[in-house]
Amino acid sequence: MGIVAGLDSSPDFTRIVVCDTDTGAVLRQGYAPHPVDTPDGAARPSDVDPQAWLLSLGEAAGGGLLEGVQAIGVSAQQNALIPLDAQGNTVRPAIVGGDRRAQVAAADLIDALGGREAWAQAVGCVPQAAQPVTKLRWLAKAEPENARRTAALLQAHDWLVWQLLGRPVRRTTDRGGASGTGYWSAATGGYRSDLVELALGHQAMLPEVIGPSDAAGTTPEGLLISAGTGETMAAAFGLGLGFGDAVVSLGASGSVMAVHPEALADTSGMITSLADATGMHLPVVTTLNAVRTLRGTAELLGLADLESLSDLAMKSTPGSHGLVMLPYLEGERTPNLPHTAGTLAGLRRESMKAEHLARASFEGMLCGLADALDVLRGRGVEVRRIFLLGQAAELPAVQAAAPMLFGAQVVVPQPADYAAIGAARQAAWALGVSQGALDPRTPPVWQGAAAQVLEPGDEMAVGQAVRQQFVSVREQTHPGAFRA
Repeated sequence: MGIVAGLDSSPDFTRIVVCDTDTGAVLRQGYAPHPVDTPDGAARPSDVDPQAWLLSLGEAAGGGLLEGVQAIGVSAQQNALIPLDAQGNTVRPAIVGGDRRAQVAAADLIDALGGREAWAQAVGCVPQAAQPVTKLRWLAKAEPENARRTAALLQAHDWLVWQLLGRPVRRTTDRGGASGTGYWSAATGGYRSDLVELALGHQAMLPEVIGPSDAAGTTPEGLLISAGTGETMAAAFGLGLGFGDAVVSLGASGSVMAVHPEALADTSGMITSLADATGMHLPVVTTLNAVRTLRGTAELLGLADLESLSDLAMKSTPGSHGLVMLPYLEGERTPNLPHTAGTLAGLRRESMKAEHLARASFEGMLCGLADALDVLRGRGVEVRRIFLLGQAAELPAVQAAAPMLFGAQVVVPQPADYAAIGAARQAAWALGVSQGALDPRTPPVWQGAAAQVLEPGDEMAVGQAVRQQFVSVREQTHPGAFRA
């Protein structure tokens, strides 16, 4: 059928891949940083002019990169809220990222609707500082004049699709992007406009939610633009996740998600019920402490980098000579212990060695993520294969411990921009459906990601013993806090 492109507009850059429509092979790619001035060592700005994303996109697509492309899919950072006025102009810069300014607003919203359970039942998630619904509440309180002028709401991928199409009257989004807003329910497939009013103080126009294989429109030049989606959903699609597959993502914080046929309402609020880019669902469980646990331990031991920490940990043995780290350094979401601190247990003379502490940090991080996996398993989510993502996934200490602690096959894909590849696959799907060559319910089959496969093998029993050691310390320290 030709070639298609996928673009991923992340918080820092735009990456574009051009792929063969039939196989998914990457034929060429482009890259450009966002022209956002962030001083070295400074946090990313919470307010960004979305025009920066368009400038980056134009630079990444330079040199004839898109020549011959028939369709484009758009993936973009999630939770970026773009308030528009009645004429379609931005009321203020986009509010992006975690945005600690909105933490009080999140608590206000939880109370306003009647608690965490009420939110979980309404939209499948409990408000967090990053979510658009919470940012709306912050806007109403902190910038009431801007809130009053806000007539329509878009997220980053919605806005980029709208711009590529020439700002038509019709504005669209997809299930995946909508499911992260805090005012759309993956379970019902509908908006809760009352929650927009609760947060903003009045109603606002919301983009039409179109199907996974639908086209958002066609440019005047005849280029088809697919629905687009959030980065998480695009990456899952680019990896080719299916039933039985889960993803464990190792960032500063961690997340676990899996493909499931239905939305999971979780009254505890531990599960965020997102939709995926195929018509299925992506329940997600988040931990606050993943790679930050490793970095903190490396600093404590005077090590220069995580590779050195991994090398040291490999000199220890499973179980770290009885040393157990509860890695709740920033408080924790899973279990819900927002004000707690980390714990180091099992200190004996023989365990007080640097290599055992190094190993305990890896085991503590992975056991915390295994707890998150158990939350999903406890709700009937099948997990046969686990994709391990993030730079730390390449560390030998992670690869040695993860299969035995997770109790499943672990797949470590080769580094690639899977969000951009997922966006391209979505474009190929929409193009194929428009030409009558593909079923709107069945995405194109593309070649899978090249990956290293790790099996738990004979160490499964050892891993279970290490997990039990961790669980015992967790229950003694925080009795009843964790309910999988």
